[in-house]
Amino acid sequence: MKQAAITDGPQLTVVDSVLMKRVFYAFAALALLSVAISLAGKWFGHSIAMAGYTDDATIHQVVIGNNVIAVPANVIRFAQARRDGIASRLDLYLRYPQMDGYSEPARDDFNHMGASRNIIFLSFEQQMMSRDMSGRFAPIYSALIIQPGIAGPGGTTVYRFNEKSGYLNEVLVVGKRPGKDPFVARCLSGPSAEESLAPCERDIQVGDELSLTYRFPREFLGDWQALDAAIAGEAARLLKTRH
Repeated sequence: MKQAAITDGPQLTVVDSVLMKRVFYAFAALALLSVAISLAGKWFGHSIAMAGYTDDATIHQVVIGNNVIAVPANVIRFAQARRDGIASRLDLYLRYPQMDGYSEPARDDFNHMGASRNIIFLSFEQQMMSRDMSGRFAPIYSALIIQPGIAGPGGTTVYRFNEKSGYLNEVLVVGKRPGKDPFVARCLSGPSAEESLAPCERDIQVGDELSLTYRFPREFLGDWQALDAAIAGEAARLLKTRH
């Protein structure tokens, strides 16, 4: 009996040692899992809080036709487009009049939290028409509007479209520019305009056979000269023509 007791002692010690190792490894694994969950929670929480935006200012070079658009990531509207390479279209957004992209201080503006709207949406794509919106006024739009128009913001004239024009619930806003084709924009009217963040649209030709369409709040029409100049200036700053 005494010998059996002596023999059993070391066996119990070995079993206890194996068990303790297993417990230690289990706690270590749980600790690592806890850290991983915490880090993942912070990452996903930040991702959810950004809601598709980014404050990354890394410059990406996007090629459309014979044009290179060098633009910060926080100005590119869609996450999948925040890369270098060739594209058929590039969508951006900017805060006006600052002409900057998303950042923490600008978060409320991009989330449209305030009473005023100040985000402009821009789209670059290869030119499909020989004339921009200003150039289309005389040969096309003038035949589709009802005259006379009414006085609009910033010295513009606002025209309704005739029933056969195809532009339902839209008006044409025209501003005279001495020695140049007029400023021309189409704007939504009625309830549609109230629901839209940027109910007015205008396109201009930039770069090498590139069209830039920009959409903006109707409130900006009162300062349309400065707005149009700012957009043209920003396009010139972002664009480089390939040789």
